[in-house]
Amino acid sequence: MRELYDRYSGIVYSVALRILGDTGTAEDILQDVFIKLWRSPHAFDGNRGSLAGWLAVIARNRAIDHIRQRRPETDVENLVIGIEPDMVQTADWNRALSKIRESLGSMPGIQRSAIEMAFFDGLTHTEIAEKTGERLGTIKTRIRTGLKALRKALTE
Repeated sequence: MRELYDRYSGIVYSVALRILGDTGTAEDILQDVFIKLWRSPHAFDGNRGSLAGWLAVIARNRAIDHIRQRRPETDVENLVIGIEPDMVQTADWNRALSKIRESLGSMPGIQRSAIEMAFFDGLTHTEIAEKTGERLGTIKTRIRTGLKALRKALTE
């Protein structure tokens, strides 16, 4: 478990921090994700994707759930304190980020926007459809197609 934490904690923390913008809450999400892994290691299916991706999705979902449950706060800037991951993990993460940015950059703007609203703003497909004035099926198709392109870029 220690090796898994050392290897993947930076990814999980980064995803939570990006969505929440709060270091303390991101640390809580980090702990929750690894407790879930500890208690239910069988929940991960290696045939469906990588462990890093699975942990990142869990962190994303927990962070979004937290946002939906909390009350609005004042606009106070939080001090972000980074963690120092090992060099191999950092290099792997930077390569993955580069591939993601490249893939997102090559997508049509409306598709990229739908993915960003879903993953970084935490909006549901229905909320995105309402916000953009597009049909729900159209939003789902754009996101699904975009995710397939991202998955392909990461496996190349």
